[in-house]
Amino acid sequence: MAETIFAPWDDPTEKPLIRFRNVTKRFGAFTAIDDLTLDIFEREFFALLGPSGCGKTTMMRMLAGFETPSEGTIELAGQDIAAVPPNKRAVNMMFQSYALFPHLSVYDNIAFGLRRDSLPRADIDARVGEMLKLTRLEKFARRKPHQISGGQRQRVALARSLAKAPKLLLLDEPLGALDAKLRQATQFELMDIQEKTGTTFVIVTHDQEEAMTVASRVAVMDEGRVMQVATPERIYEAPESVYVADFIGDVNIVPGTARAVGDGLFQLNWAEDTVPFIAASEGAFSEGQACHLAIRPEKIAISAERPPEAENAVHGKVLDIAYLGNLSTYHVELPGGQVIKAQTANTRRISRRSFTWEDPVWVSWTKTAGVLLDQ
Repeated sequence: MAETIFAPWDDPTEKPLIRFRNVTKRFGAFTAIDDLTLDIFEREFFALLGPSGCGKTTMMRMLAGFETPSEGTIELAGQDIAAVPPNKRAVNMMFQSYALFPHLSVYDNIAFGLRRDSLPRADIDARVGEMLKLTRLEKFARRKPHQISGGQRQRVALARSLAKAPKLLLLDEPLGALDAKLRQATQFELMDIQEKTGTTFVIVTHDQEEAMTVASRVAVMDEGRVMQVATPERIYEAPESVYVADFIGDVNIVPGTARAVGDGLFQLNWAEDTVPFIAASEGAFSEGQACHLAIRPEKIAISAERPPEAENAVHGKVLDIAYLGNLSTYHVELPGGQVIKAQTANTRRISRRSFTWEDPVWVSWTKTAGVLLDQ
């Protein structure tokens, strides 16, 4: 039996767990969230991604109950949560600093919330045991936070947040304090734990790679507005604006004017005295409309001769080379002064590069390699 793909957002009969409806949040004259409407579904690992000050933490604080909307409503499981105090919501928040109690053992940190709810001791024991097992901390139960590593402290904070089985767990830059290698390992652990518990996770991050790794869907934010909500794959391959294309990964943005030349095909006039580029697009562009071609460096080939079959090919010279171990990125200057980045995988060990600085080269790509954007 084929595994069904998890995509409740594509199913009109699915009811969202969280609904933001026309939510605006102002602090004095400053608008932190601007008329935001958004659905998040049960069991989702949802990422709020954007630069500092874009409103993602304000959204999370409103879900947790630390802030209230100036306008609009936020529903959790069909209930307007505006009047529900933070400690009565089926929501838990894991902070960037972990906020562990330094004088309590790992076991007691995880048990803290359960004890406050006056649960029977046997139930607390069983639940903490489950959480220790889930986060692979059984051996460290008696240690204090300062006696374990940063990655382990992060797991204690997670275990404590999940101990009360919240409907929704909010994670505020949860991996910010970890080094790069540990972050990567922990991202997969987070995904694993989220899948095992079935809890809905909402993560706030400014790290695009993190969002793309862990999330079922990503909301890219800018200045209090959601610019696009989609799966990581769609955000990367089919961005709806230059802002989103530019925010995620590396991209070439070529401005120009459009001209229809066939069914779903457009010419992009990008510089005087140059051959126009050809791009396929499902969107409609009027004659002479200003637009941008967004094209990822890995979709651009670089060669010494003009490829005979190329749908788009342009001559230039190598300006810069960034060697990243697994990849090399060539910055190629075109006749009009524009610079295009082309990426090649370094599949063999290199004794010498195919191209070096100042070399004349051709860069080429297919008509479907880029996305034509009107904003």
